Amino acid sequence: MKFREISKSVSLTLVASAFALTTAWAAEYMSVAKDGINLRSGPDIKSDALYQLPAGYPLEVVERKGQWLKVTDYEGDKGWIQESMVNKTSHVIVKVKDGKVRSGPGTNEKVAGNVVKDVILTKVEQKGDWIKISHPDLSGWIHKDLVWP
Repeated sequence: MKFREISKSVSLTLVASAFALTTAWAAEYMSVAKDGINLRSGPDIKSDALYQLPAGYPLEVVERKGQWLKVTDYEGDKGWIQESMVNKTSHVIVKVKDGKVRSGPGTNEKVAGNVVKDVILTKVEQKGDWIKISHPDLSGWIHKDLVWP
């Protein structure tokens, strides 16, 4: 009897772990479509505006309510935004004080430039841990640990 209970407990733990991994893989990210879009405290236009967000600002969708999305950003701030104010164009934001952009995907590649915290970059492609980015003043590759998401 004890073996069955332990086996059942292990099975439930494995199922719960698999569900958590699947949920993590299923994260949905959007980017703000244009400058000056309000992030609100609730899912309607009468709710207080918490922040005005710039074009390209990446957000993770955590909940949907009608035409509204509850979102979070890389610093953990949460709020609501109308679905029509975001798009699926892939952007990342620099989350470190200073980061290097390389000419290719690797630390042995030449430094093409530097980026600083809160700079929004367009994500072009990804190879392993390296993300190819573009920005009006710079293009190249950046390590995934320097940006979000």
